[in-house]
Amino acid sequence: MIAVLLGSNLFKNRYAWPTPIRNAGLIIVGYTIGLSMTAAALHEMAVQLPSMLIMTLLLMLLCALLAYLLTKMSNINYKTALLGSIPGGLTQMVILAEETEGIQLTIVTVLQVIRLMMIVVCVPLLVFSPLMGNHKIVETVINSVTTSTASWGSLMPNIFLFAAVSIGCALLGNKINFPTAFLLGPAFSTAILQLTGIHGPALPTPIINAAQIMIGIHVGLMLKPAQLTHKLQVISLAIGSSVVLLFGSFGLSYVFMKLHAVSKSTALLSLAPGGMDQMGIIAHEINANLSVVVGYQLFRTFFIFFAVPPLLRMIFKYSAAKRVIRNTPS
Repeated sequence: MIAVLLGSNLFKNRYAWPTPIRNAGLIIVGYTIGLSMTAAALHEMAVQLPSMLIMTLLLMLLCALLAYLLTKMSNINYKTALLGSIPGGLTQMVILAEETEGIQLTIVTVLQVIRLMMIVVCVPLLVFSPLMGNHKIVETVINSVTTSTASWGSLMPNIFLFAAVSIGCALLGNKINFPTAFLLGPAFSTAILQLTGIHGPALPTPIINAAQIMIGIHVGLMLKPAQLTHKLQVISLAIGSSVVLLFGSFGLSYVFMKLHAVSKSTALLSLAPGGMDQMGIIAHEINANLSVVVGYQLFRTFFIFFAVPPLLRMIFKYSAAKRVIRNTPS
């Protein structure tokens, strides 16, 4: 992403990235998300559904407040600030921004990318700090993460079935205008196949890395710093809002810990705004409650995928209608 960002701005109009390659990356990521939707995770989601909904709504309310503060401290309009502040769906929010009028796409992308990078970097540091009591196992985690990888041989033969179903559902979902079809189609189909008792093999690290490259290059091409006015201000506000969001998540995790008998690490990883796969890996390595972490992360992810886009469209249409009425001579 960074390499393409630099190259595309140094050598303008020389780079292109075919959409089918990005879609292939989304299918792979969707499959890995579907693998996380085990019976245990779905059961945990059902049991704690009220708490999940309340915590997610509180997090969304914090994002809405942050977006309002961003508009007051800069020349960014509220729609742009809101789409840039909502966590847990970089691709989803960028696609929604592309489809919405009056959105500064580059600002949305910059806000989302900086937030995601801050969360992915800061949450592991916080979890492994003495504050959480997990600092003694950092070396063990590093060793296990760097040495554990799915074998290529374990893919056979089920991977052919999962690949065919994932690609088919992605294409079908895209044809019927299903939201983020190339991500959610494989995720749902993989989860359903697993619940029927068919084992979904974990993907080797090179495939996961390739998928991240496919998506990262696409995002890198969307970052156009030349279109940013007040670059330093926008980047500073993005970092500041990400820090506030992180502290807000930490505060909500403390409330969550008091409401349910879970550890500090489980609570924080459950509510960390972004990086479900990274949070799941850390939860597994420190013996946090993986079902709770994955359940909360999945609920927020799908809440953002399904509930947030139509809600935002409704709010934006209502605001536009109010402006028209206000500007119409009586």
